[in-house]
Amino acid sequence: MVKLRHVKISGLSTYVPPKVLSNADLEKLVDTNDEWILQRTGIRERHIAEPGVATSDLAKEAAVGAIRQAGITPDDLGFIVVGTTTPDTIFPSTACMLQHKIGAHRAWGFDLGAACSGFTYAVTTGMQFVATGAHDHVLAVGADVMSSIIDYTDRTTCVLFGDGAGAVVLSAADEGEPHIMDFAHEIDGSGGPALCMPAGGSKMPASHETIDKRLHYVKQDGATVFKFAVKKTEEICRRVLERHNLTGADLDLFVSHQANRRIITAAAERLGLPDEKVVINLEMYGNTTAATIPLALADAMRQKRLKKGDLVLLTSVGAGFTVGAVLLRWSL
Repeated sequence: MVKLRHVKISGLSTYVPPKVLSNADLEKLVDTNDEWILQRTGIRERHIAEPGVATSDLAKEAAVGAIRQAGITPDDLGFIVVGTTTPDTIFPSTACMLQHKIGAHRAWGFDLGAACSGFTYAVTTGMQFVATGAHDHVLAVGADVMSSIIDYTDRTTCVLFGDGAGAVVLSAADEGEPHIMDFAHEIDGSGGPALCMPAGGSKMPASHETIDKRLHYVKQDGATVFKFAVKKTEEICRRVLERHNLTGADLDLFVSHQANRRIITAAAERLGLPDEKVVINLEMYGNTTAATIPLALADAMRQKRLKKGDLVLLTSVGAGFTVGAVLLRWSL
């Protein structure tokens, strides 16, 4: 029987495009206002990629930084997994584009479709290859250019999303080093219609009709998503914590997917977490889908809220529905 190795995050880096779309800018596009957006979502601004900038371009910037911090070269990577809802193309995969752009000549990889749970799923997937000894270093990325699939005439969705990327290098941890402790994931396909992009796949290929009906953009039933997200965030977090005889009080930091301030605070309250243990940074970025958790981790590090050895819980709920949680001791 193979003895599994402990796995740590050895490098973290993020990237957002420089262009900013503020609530005031959105007021000029749709019938909305800054007060309404802030009250409902907690978002003030979001970063938007310029036309022609692809998900792999954002992912490259984050990946290069993570590889540098880990103290390795691209050729040290054995595997690349990219969590994304907005791949450069349906095929080839964004992982292939990224592998070429960073020069990771020895790595194989693929894309992972878990929407807003893309990063937690990518980390859990990538760590398996390190744990089993198949690879010593793995690159796990969460990246999205959500502006490419957002309808800027739909005020219920266009205020929510932004573009960004985050990447971590996963490596074997030495004995006694902080490492990833546990994870839990689940999916519920019955919730698929509540958050989706209806057209563009095999069920409804692109046509004049799908374009005229604006079916190649994100569609969301906000009330259904909100209710599910609050309920499942609490459930998945408790499941992981209870397996280790822990409660919310034992955590040093709670890092949820940054979709909506009200979802995060409601889940945190149910888990008994005070504000100082909860990271909320969507005010500056909006919902960057697979990139929100690494962006939040990077901001927490910059703000000295996150230090080596801290007990951290990552959690996410996304379209699908997808649900995830990763419990770890911070290793950077």
